[in-house]
Amino acid sequence: MNLSQNHFELLGLPARFAVDAAALEARYRELQREVHPDRFAAAPEPERRVSMQLATRVNEAYQTLKSPLKRAVYILRLRGVDPEFETNTAMPPEFLMEQMSWRERIEAGSEDPEALLRLRAGLRDESRKIYENLQGHLDEGGDDEAASEATRMLMFYEKLAGEIDDKLAELET
Repeated sequence: MNLSQNHFELLGLPARFAVDAAALEARYRELQREVHPDRFAAAPEPERRVSMQLATRVNEAYQTLKSPLKRAVYILRLRGVDPEFETNTAMPPEFLMEQMSWRERIEAGSEDPEALLRLRAGLRDESRKIYENLQGHLDEGGDDEAASEATRMLMFYEKLAGEIDDKLAELET
C-alpha cells in the first residue's frame, strides 16, 4: 500500500462504478486495522506519521467510493474528464423545467411532512433511474460526456433532496 495509488487500487477493488458494498466495507476495515495510528503509538515518529497519512488516505478512499455520486466524479476525473461542475451548468431544457417543477412542489408542500416524504420518495426513484444510466455509461458504454451530464443531474437531485430534508427538519422543531 502506498500513497500514490488511486482509491480503487488502494482498496483492492476494480475501477468500476458498480462497487460491491460488502467488499468495500470489509477491505476498508481490514486496512484501517493495519494502518491505524494506535498500532504505531510506540513506533518512531516517521512511522507514526506514515501511519497517520495512510489511515487518512484509506478513510478518504472509502468515503469517496461508498458514495455513488462521489464515486462517479472520481471515476470521471481518473479518466481525465473534467466534468466542469462549477462552470458547466448547461442542462437539457426539459430537465431544467423539471427542476423548477420539483422546487414548486417542495415549496407547496413545505408545511406538510407527508407531502415532503412523498416528494423525497419520488426524487429517490428518479435518482435511481439516473444512477442506472450512469452505471451503463461508466462501466459498459464508456460515454464520459453522457456520464458527466448524468452526474450533474444527480447533483441537482442531491441538492433538492437536501432542501426537502431541511424542510422536514424545520417542521420537527
